[in-house]
Amino acid sequence: MITATIRAGVSAHNASLFHAMRFEVGDPAAFLEVTAENEPARTILIIRDVELDRARSAVKGADEISCPADYTPEGGLSADREIATAQATAECLRRSGVTRVVGDRSLPLSFAEILREAGLELECDFDFGVLTRRQKSADEIELIRNSQLVTEGAIRLACETIARAEVDSHGTLFHEGEALTSERIRAMVHHYLVDRGFTGPQFIIAGGPHGAIGHHIGRGPLHTGSPVVVDIYPTSCTTHYCGDCTRTVVHGEIPGEVAAMHATVVRAKAAAVAAIRAGVPGKDVHAATCRVIEDDGYSTGVAGRERSDDRAILDHGTGHGIGLEVHEPPLLDWKGVQLLPGDVVTVEPGLYKAGLGGVRVEDIVAVTDEGCENLNTLPEGLDWK
Repeated sequence: MITATIRAGVSAHNASLFHAMRFEVGDPAAFLEVTAENEPARTILIIRDVELDRARSAVKGADEISCPADYTPEGGLSADREIATAQATAECLRRSGVTRVVGDRSLPLSFAEILREAGLELECDFDFGVLTRRQKSADEIELIRNSQLVTEGAIRLACETIARAEVDSHGTLFHEGEALTSERIRAMVHHYLVDRGFTGPQFIIAGGPHGAIGHHIGRGPLHTGSPVVVDIYPTSCTTHYCGDCTRTVVHGEIPGEVAAMHATVVRAKAAAVAAIRAGVPGKDVHAATCRVIEDDGYSTGVAGRERSDDRAILDHGTGHGIGLEVHEPPLLDWKGVQLLPGDVVTVEPGLYKAGLGGVRVEDIVAVTDEGCENLNTLPEGLDWK
């Protein structure tokens, strides 16, 4: 039997496909690996004709690089690029004698339908490519380290701007004569990142009560004496590898309750980092986090429940994998699986109290057989003056 695996879509947006071909395009493409019994696997990239020259010089992992027209089926190709690429993929597989195809979880439904219409047996393997992406090479870890370094620069800009702002009689922060808002800090961060070749969504600059609302990005003026959660997670436009870092900053006098929450979060992060090594389940790392939180008199709970003003709570996991996407396997939570050498994960405990705000501190670590390597360099404190 001749079988094949397929990853397909637009590599500019599909991390699985980009990981396979290491080449960014904004049009549909398909990366195939055809395997016949007792023969070495053969890799084929099908990509738009105008990209052939670039692909042939840039893509090192393909034995053949062709365009859809090279595999025109008997009925011709659609005028729709995505459908045409799927049709050519099906024809390529048919000519190769393939009868069974395995796709990853990101395979577009358009490709799945056209492959099935061509009479190919298709199955989805949810684990296909996951372990390969989890176990990052030394080069990949270095790319994440570089992304994290830029991320930390953006964190420093945001936290220092907030800490050094002027304040009016109502406690509102001002910067260069205008009220300092979450939106202004976000704009500064985006400009900083764009200048360094990075992009990203609406990052979290959540002051006061907004910081106690799960993933609230923050809006409106910032105030003295109130914690501001600064969570930045950009992607390199060149390498596609992400950074992810969180710090919390307080302008002016730090309230005692916020200082106590922060001290617990820092201890919880240290306990989680100490628990990380290859072979340890992610759930055990989360358990180490929760022990510190609970020993200090705070709550741990389940995400989705309303945070109260009675007691600060940690109601999310300790962290997640990161690489070509900000959120990747594995998770550090109550269902966390065994960690592998080369996993790169965030460690980001937090405490949140409605009406007061949130405190979160986040680093990235690379898992090794002996423990882990922290890729961060920033201080953890609340005072950024």
